[in-house]
Amino acid sequence: MTPTNEDELAAAIRDTTDPVRIVGGGTRAIGSAPGEALSVAGLSGISLYEPGALTLVVKAGTPVADIETALAAENQRLAFEPMDHRTLLGTAGTPTIGGVVAGNVSGPRRIAVGACRDFLLGVRFVDGAGQIIKNGGRVMKNVTGYDLVKLMAGAYGTLGVLTEVSLKVLPKAETEATLIIAGLSAPQAVEAMSAALGTPFEVTGAAFDGSETLLRIEGFSGSVDYRKGALAARLAQFGKVDVEDDPAASAVRWTAIRDVHPISDAPGDLWRISVRPSAAPEVLARLPEGSRTLLDWGGGLIWAAVPEGTDVRAALPSGHATLLRGSPDIPTFQPEPAPLAQISAGLRQKFDPRGILNAGVMG
Repeated sequence: MTPTNEDELAAAIRDTTDPVRIVGGGTRAIGSAPGEALSVAGLSGISLYEPGALTLVVKAGTPVADIETALAAENQRLAFEPMDHRTLLGTAGTPTIGGVVAGNVSGPRRIAVGACRDFLLGVRFVDGAGQIIKNGGRVMKNVTGYDLVKLMAGAYGTLGVLTEVSLKVLPKAETEATLIIAGLSAPQAVEAMSAALGTPFEVTGAAFDGSETLLRIEGFSGSVDYRKGALAARLAQFGKVDVEDDPAASAVRWTAIRDVHPISDAPGDLWRISVRPSAAPEVLARLPEGSRTLLDWGGGLIWAAVPEGTDVRAALPSGHATLLRGSPDIPTFQPEPAPLAQISAGLRQKFDPRGILNAGVMG
């Protein structure tokens, strides 16, 4: 099914009696859903862009690259820095904004500005009964009922098929620089990242690729010059601090972190693990020998490539883990505690009473 507008999409869902598998750009085959593919790629285009108001309304099938091009022309950006999964997962296709919102996909800058859902102002979607629903708008105000704007971010299409989203955008930084400390162990790297994030110097990226600890500073040139020097002095206790001053070279480094390039060629199963940053070294120590890892968000996000068939959840003292690539016998998403699972099932029953939208993806 390939509807070209919202009404066609609603009719297609109303008329079907079988499960459907929602497809955007086809770049993130996370989880498995039965049924015929229902593509939203035909729902594409920018409906409204007001640079002065920092607001963007865009159809769900719009390629992220098209959005970034339009924003760049006004010196603006998607501040939550959505990743591109293609290299990591070995997929093709084109990332779309609907897929980004459905997965709440957020990159390294999340530690400073928030996640995708924090920039989501409004949504339009079609529920499992074929009804068109709108929530929110071009201002962030929800006062009654479900906060569907937040609910749809990270629902992976199990509550409805997104047709349009409204987003807050932000100005691009004038420049950026990256501080680099080589040779730290994982515990030392987490300590250094925590120290950097605890300063007033507005760090917008904190990652450890196994050999280098990377810390990003963005903003106006004069401010970046001052803050990188002051932060380097604070971090001297951890070792020699190098600085990548070329903003283009710095951006390349953070694109690689965002898209998890350092471990994208690793064999085995691939996990995305969310923990307290202070727990990251313990989790790494518990992973099987031969695992390859990347830490982002100051240690709060662990990307781990582990031997095939390994369920890393047994290694977690806390937090949760999502299987992005691996055995179909292991649940993709962290099993929910019974009370939360009951709430989730109730929401799915409310918005998809026939259980046809991405059935089984999230439980």
